[in-house]
Amino acid sequence: MAHRSRLAGFIIDSRSDDLDAAANFWSAALGIAIADPDSGGTGQYAEFGGAPGDLHVEVQKVEHPSRVHLDIETDDIDAEVARLEALGATRVAFVKRWWVMQAPDGQRFCVVRMREDNARAAPNAWT
Repeated sequence: MAHRSRLAGFIIDSRSDDLDAAANFWSAALGIAIADPDSGGTGQYAEFGGAPGDLHVEVQKVEHPSRVHLDIETDDIDAEVARLEALGATRVAFVKRWWVMQAPDGQRFCVVRMREDNARAAPNAWT
């Protein structure tokens, strides 16, 4: 079955108790403004606005070591996960509404539901 996917953005995983300080650092370092310092209302995510290419960029509080990971958005999560597994990726965990996956070289990334309300380039179409 055909589906679509594309790069959604970058998530800065921060192992810190101070989300505001982490978000303020990355806002200044990247030169992009914090649009929502408490995205989702849980005190776990700070979302930036005005990122280049309309990419989604956020800082999230995590328990694992700090790192940066990317999100791939798709209109069919199961199909995209299967496509990525065929390329050598493995499933790590299903979290809320998305899959955490691992590339063959060990890098972690997430497969998330596609947002249509943005100005990003058209997604890739896969069959």
